[in-house]
Amino acid sequence: MIDFTLPAYELAPRLLGCYLCVRDGDTVRRLKINETEAYFGESDTACHAHKGKTERTKPMYERGVIAYIYLCYGMYDMLNVVSGPEGHAEAVLIRGAGEYNGPGKLTKALGITREFNRCDLTKSNESDVWIEDREAPPEYEASTRIGIAYAEKEDREKLWRYKIK
Repeated sequence: MIDFTLPAYELAPRLLGCYLCVRDGDTVRRLKINETEAYFGESDTACHAHKGKTERTKPMYERGVIAYIYLCYGMYDMLNVVSGPEGHAEAVLIRGAGEYNGPGKLTKALGITREFNRCDLTKSNESDVWIEDREAPPEYEASTRIGIAYAEKEDREKLWRYKIK
């Protein structure tokens, strides 16, 4: 069973090999998560919550288990898994699953929109988007996160991007 209350940097590699599931009518698509990135609290200058709680970042402050979906560049809905305890803003960006590499391409292909913001990612019988556990942990590699040139050097250099080998 996935422990969504783990810190984002621990949950991110744990989600590798798990299945991102999306219901479309009577069909369910299950795609193996192959790439993630961790964002950890107000002290992480790459994290949306770095400047505190806003309307946009409120879901990040909830207890880990829900989706945080935001609009990026005015065109892409980005799927994040909120992690950690209530009150500490952190989340894991799902960067890739199945044949879809890139978080914007992934959500677009699966029809994941901000309509699913705050959905419980453990409730397959109540939601159209959820995550299922995996049987065995895959081998993975860690590297620096992408697209965070605005963050402080220390945060840009954290090895919080995880990818199945």
